[in-house]
Amino acid sequence: MVRRKPFFLSLFLTSIFSLSFSLFSLFFLFSLSGCATAPPAKLTESAAMVKTHPWVEKTLHRLSLEEKIGQLLFVSISGRFFPADSDEMSRLRYLIREKKVGGVILFGGEVYETALLLNQLQKWARVPLLVASDLERGAGNQINGATVFPPLMALGAADSDDLAYEMGRITALEARAVGIHQTYAPVVDVNINPDNPIINTRSVGEDPELVSRIAINFIRGCQENGLIATAKHFPGHGDTDLDSHTLLPVISADLERLEKVELLPFKRAIEAGVKSIMTAHLHVPALDSTPGLPATLSPLILSELLRKKFNFQGIIVTDALTMGGITRSFSPAEAAIRAIKAGVDCLLLPADIDAASAALKEAVRSGEIPVSRIEASVRRLLLVKAQLGLARNKLVNINLLPYRVGLKEYQQIASKAFEKAITLVKNEGAIIPLNKKDRKILALSLSSDLGDYYAGRQFIREIEKRCPETESFYADADTGLESLELARQKASEAEIIIVGLFSTLRAGKGSVGLESKHINLVKDLASLHKPLIVISFGSPYFLRHFPEVPVYLCAYRNAPQAQTAAVQAIFGEIDIEGKLPVSIPGLFPMGHGLKIKK
Repeated sequence: MVRRKPFFLSLFLTSIFSLSFSLFSLFFLFSLSGCATAPPAKLTESAAMVKTHPWVEKTLHRLSLEEKIGQLLFVSISGRFFPADSDEMSRLRYLIREKKVGGVILFGGEVYETALLLNQLQKWARVPLLVASDLERGAGNQINGATVFPPLMALGAADSDDLAYEMGRITALEARAVGIHQTYAPVVDVNINPDNPIINTRSVGEDPELVSRIAINFIRGCQENGLIATAKHFPGHGDTDLDSHTLLPVISADLERLEKVELLPFKRAIEAGVKSIMTAHLHVPALDSTPGLPATLSPLILSELLRKKFNFQGIIVTDALTMGGITRSFSPAEAAIRAIKAGVDCLLLPADIDAASAALKEAVRSGEIPVSRIEASVRRLLLVKAQLGLARNKLVNINLLPYRVGLKEYQQIASKAFEKAITLVKNEGAIIPLNKKDRKILALSLSSDLGDYYAGRQFIREIEKRCPETESFYADADTGLESLELARQKASEAEIIIVGLFSTLRAGKGSVGLESKHINLVKDLASLHKPLIVISFGSPYFLRHFPEVPVYLCAYRNAPQAQTAAVQAIFGEIDIEGKLPVSIPGLFPMGHGLKIKK
């Protein structure tokens, strides 16, 4: 006969077991979640502290010469989906397994695809890969679904240390969530040339002190949350009217000016502990008079000035070695050798990686480059990888992505940055803020980029929400004069004219200016002497073409968030408090900005 436990005792024991199991499960899940979601360690330890890490010397010791050279090479990847048997995956397997590259640079992608791809690449790598990306405007600058911030010039207009820090913090948290360890930001170039075709709104502004302060807070936000920041482009790319993606610009300033303007933000960034600096493909005779020699390949600029005089102990990375500022005068092999001899640690995007690695190997074997020079750079990279925690865990948790990327909190902070940046330069006749009465409005979107016909779609939609009878007009760089004449006719019948100007800042484009036919159209609209509001969704310098317009605002970027913020501003729905971070020659000084309270 089987003796049964009393019913209540059985129920009690069962309940205790269930409760214990539930508590254990919750504790386990909480512990797992806590470990996985804790922010990466601050990148504030000194190199001396990390040098005691046994993994660094052990890893360096086991690498062959080819593998040591491979650690200095960084190649491009895209965070899109690729089948396992695709040519792209074959290329990446070769570069990681055979060439033993030290890192990859992400150009575009989706959240899940990026994280899955990076995990796969890390599994292929014998030494953890250092993953970098150009996140100048937040992780959303490259990854669809992540948070997009305005460019640094907008942060200069907002003049907010807190927003600069938050931008760095959120960039770091989202980047690390998908597996990115380094951002090639911030730009600390001082934009003192209004015709600069490639820096422009990527710079904080024209004041070295403002540039330094905003950049340092961004750097702190990144590195206190586990993301390496990179100050660029050393020794300063702000005073040029040429794009180094296609040509070799020359900075003709004397040493005194360079020290007061271009070099100051780099000094401040180094003092603040920035972990990486990117070189510029510029010729700077005051620092190295060797004819036609880019700073990237100059021992005087990198080893003597940056390493010794400025005492920079972090990683020196080149700008892309596929750019015309290098390739027009130097072969991939010569560029690689010269860059390493100059003091570079990371060679980004060599034009021919096989030629570059073979040339470096031969240079070591011939004695042109001591093996100790290669090992010094490899050690710096391994120290950084140790600081990042990659020796312990180089993979990311895919399940956590929905809780780490694109959160409402992050979007709200980014929106605040777009709003606080809006700068009211002119408001003759107090035309804004507008009311929402049914008035006959003509809204024009004028893009100076081919194929970007609907650049101002969000801008016009926002106006239509407030004034449903608004008539719209779109044009891009290919729009003919007959269509523009139609815009003139529509303007003659409108009560209020609102113009959005778009010209994308893009590598190799050669200009960030406006189409001459669009400039003439705006001038014609101003001659009608009607309420005319012009908004720059790009360079603030556009006003030089038509200083007679009565109302001019700067939004600094063509992002949808900037377009929404600009419309909110002209209808009095948000405060307008931005200040020009650059002067508009002959018109308005830096720091100018009209304020309107909602």
